[in-house]
Amino acid sequence: MLSLLRSQQSLQRTYRWPPSPPSPPPSLFLSPSHPHRSLPYAAKSLFHLHTFPVGKETGLGKSLGEFPSVYSPKEVESGWYEWWSDNDYFKPKTPFPTATMSPTPTESTTSTTAASSSSPPPSSSSHFSMVLPPPNVTGTLHLGHALTVTIQDIFVRWQRMAGKDVVWIPGTDHAGIATQTVVEKKIQKEGLSRHDLGREKFVDRVWEWRSEFGNVIEGQLKKTGASLDWSKNVFTMDETRSNAVNEAFVRLHDSGLIYRSTRIVNWCPTLQSVISDIEVDFEEVSGKSVLQVPNDDAEGGFVPVTVGQIYYFQYPFEDGDGHLEVATTRPETILGDTAVAVHPNDLRYLSAIGRNVVNPLTGASIPVVGDEVLVDPELGTGVVKVTPAHDPNDYACGKRHGLEFITILTDQGRLSPNTPPRYAGKTRWEARDLSLKELEEKGLLVKVKDHAMRIGVCSRSKDILEPMVKPQWYVDCAPLAARSASLLREKQIEILPKEHEMSWYRFMEEDVRDWCVSRQLWWGHRVPAYRVVIDGC
Repeated sequence: MLSLLRSQQSLQRTYRWPPSPPSPPPSLFLSPSHPHRSLPYAAKSLFHLHTFPVGKETGLGKSLGEFPSVYSPKEVESGWYEWWSDNDYFKPKTPFPTATMSPTPTESTTSTTAASSSSPPPSSSSHFSMVLPPPNVTGTLHLGHALTVTIQDIFVRWQRMAGKDVVWIPGTDHAGIATQTVVEKKIQKEGLSRHDLGREKFVDRVWEWRSEFGNVIEGQLKKTGASLDWSKNVFTMDETRSNAVNEAFVRLHDSGLIYRSTRIVNWCPTLQSVISDIEVDFEEVSGKSVLQVPNDDAEGGFVPVTVGQIYYFQYPFEDGDGHLEVATTRPETILGDTAVAVHPNDLRYLSAIGRNVVNPLTGASIPVVGDEVLVDPELGTGVVKVTPAHDPNDYACGKRHGLEFITILTDQGRLSPNTPPRYAGKTRWEARDLSLKELEEKGLLVKVKDHAMRIGVCSRSKDILEPMVKPQWYVDCAPLAARSASLLREKQIEILPKEHEMSWYRFMEEDVRDWCVSRQLWWGHRVPAYRVVIDGC
């Protein structure tokens, strides 16, 4: 190789990139049988590397006589990616057919759709396509992204070397919760909230932020050398993707797979939005501990909240003859209790079923009910307070017994007007302190003990989540999961490694729950459903 370089010295003062006529692409992208994949061409590529035009900026325009004494990745690699892109080496040579939506599981597969008239998909032997899992536009890529992008790039480049026509589509995710949170913090420094701006102006500010900072990820991907077709770069909030989301929502709703229902959800007071189960983190404590949670007040920041304790208190019978002892980790929710439950076969409390007790904080008379689903007589005192509007298990109990549902919290996590005036407007933590003080003053607080707990917190805001009853939109996952399981059994899809097939079946056939797809956010795809209001009606 050294002798080859020396033999070129007579050309070094006049030979510059690109040669004329243009040379074929570097051998890295050629199939093993390609005629240009030869040692002389590889040697010429090495020569070309040191007479590269980007050298105007990096020093690579030097002649071969000024061969660098050490390898400089910044200088050597900086110009290649732009050259690859300019020569369209990452684009497919033939157009790929436009994708169409397949029928939903409840639609007839024999119905006439746009898909039936489209051209058939390209042959798997000649085409290969892949989508880059879109990173969140709010962040920057880290080492994990570098690893996974490299692995994907290996697949893509191998398919090109095998002679296939390849397209690898890049894009970024609008990251509804994360992006809104970032921009809200930004305008908070200006003394404003999104409510001060209003929805339209706030969304405009988010787009401004995205235009300013959203291209960082694209630059990072290019630095890795990922052979993406940037002419097909997408954003999940662009017009084409937004239209696709609306179309999918309407079709799924028309087929009965998307529906609206009122039920218990994970509510984040800081975000003022519902979040899905997979967005819930859990803090486990073995006893009395302090968590830092977002401050409910306008100044922001975090406040300490004591957790990991259980409080035992008494519910007096309405007729004044005795009481029932109950335990809770959230004494502020006593304000929303509408029943007390015992097991119908627990001999200790058979005579209590059907009687009424007095709520110690509101003075309301509430019933004692027998419920074998909710109550385990071996746990605690064998008596359970029932707060149907703020606990998923109590919600189901309330439905079974036709109990009243009292919402004691606002969307901001403060006590609602449904609570006594001395509580309304207070934070959850202020209400907790006040409720314990009143129970103690009335002689109804029995004891306080350390208690191991698993506390659900929002993965985005780190606020303690509140179960609340809200109307939301859901996807009926049962038919989708059943179809996904059958596709694997029928060998229409393949999962590698094979040992993960059991995980697939477990996900698709055990504990399948409907998916909440709506969020109370201003940044993101809006649900294409509207309330029609007629003036004068």
